[in-house]
Amino acid sequence: MNTFTKRYHRFLLSLTPQQNILFGFLTYTLVGCFILCLPVFQKQDVAFLDHLFIATSAISTTGLATVSVADSYNIWGQFIIMVLIQIGGIGYMTFTSFILLSNKSGFTHWHQRLLNAEFSMPKNFIMKDFIQSVIIFTIVIELLGALLLYIAFTQRGVEHNFAIWSSIFHSISSFCTAGFGLYNDSFEQYKDDVFINSIISVLSIFGALGFIVITDFWNRFSGKSKEITYTTKTIIGVMFLLISAGTLLIYNFETSLNPFPENRWMISFFQSMSAMTTVGFNTIPLANFSLPVLLVVIFLMYIGASPSGTGGGMKSTTFTTLVSIMWNRIRNNKQITFFGKVIPIEKLYVATSIFMLYASVIFLSTFLLALTENHSLDKILFETTSAIGTVGLSMGITGSLSSAGKIILIIVMFVGRMGLLTFGLAILARRNELKSKTDEADLVM
Repeated sequence: MNTFTKRYHRFLLSLTPQQNILFGFLTYTLVGCFILCLPVFQKQDVAFLDHLFIATSAISTTGLATVSVADSYNIWGQFIIMVLIQIGGIGYMTFTSFILLSNKSGFTHWHQRLLNAEFSMPKNFIMKDFIQSVIIFTIVIELLGALLLYIAFTQRGVEHNFAIWSSIFHSISSFCTAGFGLYNDSFEQYKDDVFINSIISVLSIFGALGFIVITDFWNRFSGKSKEITYTTKTIIGVMFLLISAGTLLIYNFETSLNPFPENRWMISFFQSMSAMTTVGFNTIPLANFSLPVLLVVIFLMYIGASPSGTGGGMKSTTFTTLVSIMWNRIRNNKQITFFGKVIPIEKLYVATSIFMLYASVIFLSTFLLALTENHSLDKILFETTSAIGTVGLSMGITGSLSSAGKIILIIVMFVGRMGLLTFGLAILARRNELKSKTDEADLVM
């Protein structure tokens, strides 16, 4: 056993940080899949590919499902899914590192490198303090969310025992922006409930804002820092600007909301919030949405949440950087600035790379699904954007996908959770390899 452990550790040390992250998420996904395959966790027979799809969707905190979680898995199967969501939400290295810190085991430089690869953080953050704040904040928020949801569900007449389990499951799913639910219609039956809509929205926004923002505010109010960082200000400003814009557009242009005039604002906000935070819940059927509003939702899903949070997507800071590049270029500015601050050239490279990678994956996966599935382009594009952004919103085609279509989305969801740049580095990056100098080319733009 000691020999195996030594070889295993030697194997992990031989990998780059990005390869370690890929290996870790892949391991959790496969273990979760094989556990769900056991009959003791099922209510009814489910095909292996559907188990793999659910496990991948859970660890990637996406929420797309080819089978009903409530109808296919018993409470223990649902518990396994919830654990996968929790690990995927906070990051598998965060989970592992917290266990090491709790057991007073060695927190090595190797762990530090892996966490730096999994999380993008300001330079002044101390990793151990960050890990502890992530876990403590997660536990506190999810417990409060579960308590409030229990009160809300019981007020709506939900049976006591199911209300307890449903509250815990949906609180974790909301904070981790997973979108998995125990109701087959998501939250459509609660579209008129202000209390439930508010709880889900607050949990999702807290998760999507990211642990950088939470830690930053904690350091400010505890006196560890004198001001809120530039990153936090940007994240909050962009997120609430885009959620507000999405709400206004859905409210004004979505005709399927006409039968619900008294709830129109709440439904519009919830769907905008759900797309932007990548939580993936819905309170009305998205298949009824008009094409212009579907484009708005796709745009919000493409941008997604904030870095170092539980949400997916291209990230709001990447979007901000791209807008800054465009704005400064058309004004003929020599430097790329945003609100008076110069954005480093390395960040510009990262932002443009992420944008191109996301656009390429969406194009390729949409192309492949168009070959394998008999659905309209708008539904396929919506599904692929939802998968790569780990959102989970769907126009209702997930369950009818072919085996090839399911495999395509499994890969897309997994890559989306890792992050396209991290995945690319894990697959293609060379380790410490010096390249010979090459002549520069004058490429005209």
